[in-house]
Amino acid sequence: MEYLQAFWVGGLICALAQILLDRTKMLPGRIMVLLVCTGAVLSFLTLYQPMMNYAGAGVTVPLIGFGHLLFNGVKEAVDAQGFLGLFTGGLKAAAAGISAALIFGYLAGLVFKPKLKK
Repeated sequence: MEYLQAFWVGGLICALAQILLDRTKMLPGRIMVLLVCTGAVLSFLTLYQPMMNYAGAGVTVPLIGFGHLLFNGVKEAVDAQGFLGLFTGGLKAAAAGISAALIFGYLAGLVFKPKLKK
C-alpha cells in the first residue's frame, strides 16, 4: 500500500507541474522554483511531515522535498548559530545531494560521451 500512496501523490505533484508547463507561459525554471518554494512553505506550515508520513518518497523525491530539506537546514542552523545560519544552513543541509548530482552527472558524461545538439 505504501508504494501506491507514494505513486499517486508523487504522480499528482508531477502532473500538476506538467499542467503548469502545458497550460501557462511559465518557463520550466520558474516551475522548479515554485516546487522548491512550495516544499519550504509546507514545511513552515508543518504540513510537509504528515504528507511525508503518508506518501514517503512520493513527496521527498520531487523538488518539493528539496525545499523541505533547505528549510530544515536553515531552521537548524538558525537555532544553532543565529542570524548567520540563514546563509549557511541550506547549503550544509543540501551539500551531499548536490555533490552527488554533480559527481554522477560528470561520470555519466564520461561514460556516455554526450554531444551538443546543432
